[in-house]
Amino acid sequence: MKFVRFLLTNKQIRVGLVSEEMVYDITPLMPENVDSLTDLIKNHQVTVGLLAGKELNSLEKYSFTDLDTEPNEEQPYLITPFDPPEVWACGVTYLRSREAREFETQSKTIYDHIYEAERPELFIKGNAANSRVVGPNNWVGIRNDSTWMVPEPELGLVLDADSEIMGFVIGNDQSSRDIEGENPLYLPQAKIFKNCCSIGPMLVTKDEIRDSCNLNIACRIYRGGEKIFEDSANTSQLKRSYDELISFLKRDNVILPGTVLLTGTCIVPPNEFSLADGDLIEIEIDNLGLLRNVARNI
Repeated sequence: MKFVRFLLTNKQIRVGLVSEEMVYDITPLMPENVDSLTDLIKNHQVTVGLLAGKELNSLEKYSFTDLDTEPNEEQPYLITPFDPPEVWACGVTYLRSREAREFETQSKTIYDHIYEAERPELFIKGNAANSRVVGPNNWVGIRNDSTWMVPEPELGLVLDADSEIMGFVIGNDQSSRDIEGENPLYLPQAKIFKNCCSIGPMLVTKDEIRDSCNLNIACRIYRGGEKIFEDSANTSQLKRSYDELISFLKRDNVILPGTVLLTGTCIVPPNEFSLADGDLIEIEIDNLGLLRNVARNI
């Protein structure tokens, strides 16, 4: 199943089921003690049972295209598909990422070691409550003290209460290459800031994805309406398994249902490229939709 959340003009948050380019408002079907999609994903079987035998055409419906628009007060629009309690990210999980890190850093052996080491690089991005994680069509941040900002298109794993994968989401791990490259100890500043991450446009449950280790990822960047960057990759290029990454995340850690783990990027713009105010970023992954965000100076 594919789920979204959207905001009505009266500021009400609604939960939608996506089917054939339409979004069906399933909010009236939700049990009284459940008021968010995060509650539903705690138990996938509850969600399946909730919708079993229901006639979708009897529900209020919207065009997905109409909802997939910039936030405004005049029409409903998509927000984060759920509120993750935390978003974590992995680094140097693809060979291309290691090459990029080695180019930008003054400590040449550090990222080579991480790529080959038993323990992966993991770091937290934040959540929606602290204004670090935003949804589709919202803006993502460009640090004012950085001159080398890039998006990082990534597959996000959505974890349940047992730290098992229950679904997937597209993620963008906004990053400052110059701050990270100056000193590895600056990683938190390179990765964690206002609107430093986006997820969306929808949560796709595990049963919808035939092979999550063979998903095409594409990234396109537009400036002034002109495409200035495009590249693609595949999750088959990932060095580490999802189970391996999750096993380290949950070591001596509390993983709340709805936690997102971004699995790293294999798409890196040319070294001379840096995001500019107003750039449109598009990230597309097979069966997960298209995530759009505009880069803005913070």
